[in-house]
Formats: sequence, C-alpha cells, structure tokens
Amino acid sequence: MKAWILEKQSNIDKKPLKLTDVPLPVPDKQEVRIKVLACGICRTDIHIAEGDLALKKSPLILGHEIVGVVEKTGEGVKNLKIGDPVGISWLYSTCGRCGYCLRGKDNYCPDFKCTGWDVDGGFAEYITIKEDFALSLQGINMEPEDMAPLMCPGIAGYCALKLTEAAPGDKVGLFGFGPTAYYVLKAANYLGIEVYVSTRSSINKEEARKNGAAWVGNVREGKLPTRLDSAILFPPAGALVEPVLGQVEIGGTLVLAPVSMSLIEIKNYSDKLWGRDIKTLYNINKAEAEEFLKIAGQADMRIARRIFSFKELQEAMIQVKKGKIKEPNAVIRISAK
Repeated sequence: MKAWILEKQSNIDKKPLKLTDVPLPVPDKQEVRIKVLACGICRTDIHIAEGDLALKKSPLILGHEIVGVVEKTGEGVKNLKIGDPVGISWLYSTCGRCGYCLRGKDNYCPDFKCTGWDVDGGFAEYITIKEDFALSLQGINMEPEDMAPLMCPGIAGYCALKLTEAAPGDKVGLFGFGPTAYYVLKAANYLGIEVYVSTRSSINKEEARKNGAAWVGNVREGKLPTRLDSAILFPPAGALVEPVLGQVEIGGTLVLAPVSMSLIEIKNYSDKLWGRDIKTLYNINKAEAEEFLKIAGQADMRIARRIFSFKELQEAMIQVKKGKIKEPNAVIRISAK
C-alpha cells in the first residue's frame, strides 16, 4: 500500500515525509483493517514531524483524524463487518485493566497508545486497529472529509466541554476560537448551553456569530456582558489563566485545553482562584467520543475544510503550519468510497 512515512524529524519545509510502498497491514485477533477514505491534518502531526514531540518509532506513519470503512476482519471480531463506516481518533488503545480504564477514565491509562505517534496512523491507504477502539460512524450523514475533523478537534472539544460540567442554561466562555472551539460551540448549542467567545481574529468573530454564540468580542477591548459559569482556555499562554479565572463565578471551572503552556502565575488567589477549579484536558475518553458522535448524528457538525489529494499531503502540512489555509480544517482525501 502507499503511505507517507517519517524516518527522521526535520522542519516541515524540508519535506521530511516520503510517499512510498509499505506492507499491507494484516488484522490480528479482534482487529479490523480499515480502508482510509480521509484523514485530517492536526498541528500535532507537524509537531511530531518537526521534533517538538519526541519520535516514538521510526519509520512512522502520522495522522489521527481517520475516517474509512472496514475492509477486512480478523479472528474474533464480533461487532463490525465489512463495509461498516468507522473512525479512528488519537486514542488507538489502552490496557483495559488498570484502575483508570475500569472507572471509565481511559484517557489517563498509563498504557494509552496514540494513533500516529505510538503506532502508525492514517496518512496511508489502510490501517488496522482493535475493533473496540474503532468508532462507529453509522447514522452520521456527512461526507468522509467532513467527518475526519470530528476525530480530533471534534472529540477533544466535547471532552473539554464535559470537563466544565456545564448544564443547559449555563454560560460557558471560550477564550480563543480555533477548530476545537468550533465544535465546542456546536455541541453546546445542541445541549442548550450559552457560549461567549473572546477572540482577536475578525474572521473568527464572524464565524462564532454565524455558528450561534450568545456573545462575541475580545475581552482585552471590552468586558463580557455577564459572569461565566465556566470557561475553556485554548491558547497555550499561561499569562491568560488568572484573567480568565476572574471572569468565572465562584463554584465554576476553568478548563485548560492546550497540551503545553507557558508559565502560569496566579497573584491574587483570594479573588481569582479561591472557590474555583482548574482542570486540564488530558488525552480523550472513548465513552465521551461515542457521546459526541451520537450528537454528530443528530446535529449539523460540518465546518469549513480544505481538501487536498493524497499526493499533496506534505504541501498541505506546510500550508497549515504557515497559516495559509483560511478554512479551520485541512483534510486529505486518500481513497474513494
């Protein structure tokens, strides 16, 4: 099969990925082989390619926003059949035995395996995975290229929203408005949660308004019209943590969504932190991924995306890094249905 492989990390401008022939993966027991139809590009893919994140195996096939169909089943597969539409997210597998897994907190499993980092991902024509970790896409009336981003910014956004513990009628603030925040907004609208968006980008302000935000602005230029029950902070800027906490009511929660963040300093504990919780988004949870995909089957979760051909993948990654793509998502069309 054809796949883009990374052997040595380097600046993406130097095109470190190579399109080559690799062996077709054979599904093991309880595994399925998936024909990949589309795979989204995540900035994490670029961080791995460039060495911001350590290379865990070489050669490596990147990609963790995968949509495809079951093409072959291994021995013992019970719940999936050939032709079923499925997705693969950042969560490739967990041990299933530790205390975290047994309590439904598999995102904290010490043996959490990441698609496209610990194991080969979706920048390829085929991929295998245990059937328990392939996410069913039955009932979602969207094209593969629209579903691919659901696998990362979509699921991650929903997991962040769940961490806020927001209930219908609550007011949630989104600070920063990238692809993940789009899906938070859409899921919150579906659940009856009011969303207040602060962003510097005029384009993102317009998109947030069009997608149903209760208020859109920039808190550096004007005050929020209300206090918040909870908030999600997307930029990896630790200096923003205290000001955002100051917008949250006592008893509320601030969720930090970035994988890494600059130095956090809270100078006014009594007024800004006391009585409030801070949580971090740590990997993703299978149960919440499935919850989100059920919502995606009932609500319109499509957002703008730019489609590239399989051969254009590396050029697409360069454009994503340089911010040359106006759409929130870049998606690679890998195979026809």
